[in-house]
Parts: sequence; structure tokens; C-alpha cells
Amino acid sequence: MSLNVVNVDLGSRSYEVRIGRGLISQAGQQIAPLLRRKKVAVITDDTVAARHLMDLAKAFENEGITMTALTIPPGESSKGWEQFARCVEWLLEQKIERRDVVVAFGGGVVGDLVGFASAVLRRGVRFVQIPTTLLAQVDSSVGGKTGINTAQGKNLVGAFHQPSLVLADIDVLATLQPRDFLAGYGEVVKYGLLGDADFYDWLEVNAPAMAQGHASLQQYAVTRSVEMKAGIVSRDETEEGERALLNLGHTFCHALEKATGFSDRLLHGEGVAIGCALAFELSQRLGLCAQEVPSRVRAHLRTMGMKTDLADILGDLPSAEALLALMGQDKKVIDGKLRFVLARGIGQAFVAEDVPHDLVLGLLGDALAARRQGPIS
Repeated sequence: MSLNVVNVDLGSRSYEVRIGRGLISQAGQQIAPLLRRKKVAVITDDTVAARHLMDLAKAFENEGITMTALTIPPGESSKGWEQFARCVEWLLEQKIERRDVVVAFGGGVVGDLVGFASAVLRRGVRFVQIPTTLLAQVDSSVGGKTGINTAQGKNLVGAFHQPSLVLADIDVLATLQPRDFLAGYGEVVKYGLLGDADFYDWLEVNAPAMAQGHASLQQYAVTRSVEMKAGIVSRDETEEGERALLNLGHTFCHALEKATGFSDRLLHGEGVAIGCALAFELSQRLGLCAQEVPSRVRAHLRTMGMKTDLADILGDLPSAEALLALMGQDKKVIDGKLRFVLARGIGQAFVAEDVPHDLVLGLLGDALAARRQGPIS
């Protein structure tokens, strides 16, 4: 299977996203041209380290590159001040200079955390993303959004800091637990829903085989997702306009993640899937799209075995009013108004800033009422 290369066009800060098999074992030769001295600092989590760090170390050793590594606990709870400070202090202890390269080796949590640490270290050092989850490969590793969560909400502290290179190794997807793979698929399906109806049609046919491990289908899905994100980022790097479309489902998602304590009760991609279903339901209630459209979205997500409704989240959830209040803390709020990404149909998303709060409240209330009646079959 050949290597796919997607360019993120940002002038002097442009970089490549390379997508293919065996890229972890080739990381030394892929990254060597970026190095001014043969030294890299790798930050990863305990789970990824146990499975893949030896392979990465060997790849650097083969090129005569010295590697030091720090591992952090896995999970969203690491994406906060404590581990952020730990990463920065460790990088300073390693005497990482502005000309050096830091490697973020892991999923979205590691990428966001290490990218932010790289952004502030010595006012900005270069970093490379080696994303090890489907979600990170198709979304968080591309585009330069870095940051951490706080008590007030998700990703409220961070910086735009573009990587110098992204290496997406398709082989690593075979090591993911089914739940983690499907969480990543929540971001893949988002791209079809927001701007490419043909890709969504393709996913309806091919995604089940992709989830079963079909590598060439996985490579196509990752490549198409990255192409879409790279195009949007190139045109709107700091989310002044079009890039907001990438937040389809995220206003609901971030509130639900906060409500569940950023825990394993709800993975980010699961929240995105539920959020996309709710966004299409809201669009239909506003008369923007036909009634069968949200049904089609939910049907596909259910076919994939994914969460689609609040009823699919275990444990207690706050009231509709409380969830709406959590949305008010979202980064996408402007002048106190909630911004939602809505859709006129599959592949036809747009940003709306004047959605009536009572309509959102009614949608959440109905979803919670359905939840009290038990999971939807």
C-alpha cells in the first residue's frame, strides 16, 4: 500500500501529513531531515509506551538519533495543569532548545498536551505528531489546535501551534480496542456530514469493513478526512469563519463531556457522534432539513454500534437547563450567543449564531425524557 501525503498549506509554516503503513518503524528517517542535532524528546502515555515505544526507539536508534522519553497516565484526566506543568518541566530538564524537535506520540490527549507544551516552551519549539488513534489521525493531530482542560470547561486554555510533520501509521489502528476505534469514527463521519455527501455515502457502504480492520479502506478514510481538514485549516487557520464547521456536534459534545467529568463514561468521539445526531435533530426542528435526514444519521451510527443518544450514556446526567448552561461556557460562544453548526442536509453544514435557547432546551429535555424511558433499541 502506497504512502499518501496531504499538504497543509500555511505558507512558511506548511507541513505534510503522511499516511500509510509502517510509519512508526520509519520515524527516524522521516524525522531526521527536520533535526539540526540528532536528538528528540518524546512524550507519550503509559498505554502507547507499552505497545509501541520500543519500536519508535529502534527507529530513532537506526538513524543515530538520541531519544529521551516521558510517559504520562492515559486518559482525558491527564489533559490538565498538572501534567502540562510536568511536561514543560521535563522538557526543560532535557535541555530542549528552540532548534530541537519534540515528538507527541499518542492519541488526542497527548497531542493536545504536548503541542501546547511545545508552544510555550522557549516561546515555541517545533514538534512532530505521531498520532496513535483514529481520532487523532483524522482530527486532533492536524491543524495546530493545542490546549488543556480546566475546571471551567474543555480546551479553554491553549494555543495555535502547528506541527512540523504528522506521521499517521495505519498499522497502529489494528491495536485499538473496538470502542476506541469507533470513538475515532465519530470524527470521520463528521467530515462527510459537514461537507462531503459522497464521502458519507462511501462510509455507509465501507465503514463496517473498515471497522473490521480493512487497512486500505482505513487509509482512504483517514486520507479523505485529513484532506478535508487540511483544506479548511489552510483557508481559516484560527477559526475566524469556515473552520468553525469542524465543530459540528461539538457544542453538545463538550457539554456532555463536562457533565460526565471528562471520564470513560463518554469518550470524545462518542460525544461527537451524539452531538452530530442532536445537531441534525435540531436542524430538522428548525425546518432546515427533511425529517428523514437525522434518522439516516442515527441509523448509520447505530449500524456501526455507536452511541447516538443521551440514553446511551451510563450514569446520571444533569437537567436540560444545566446542560444548556454548560454550553454557555464553550469557546464558541460569542457575545453570549451559542453558536451551533447546523445542516440543510448531509454534507451541507453551516454556522448559526441565532438559535433560540428554548428550542435547544426543548431538544435536550426530550432527549433526557427518552433516556428515562430506557435505551433506544
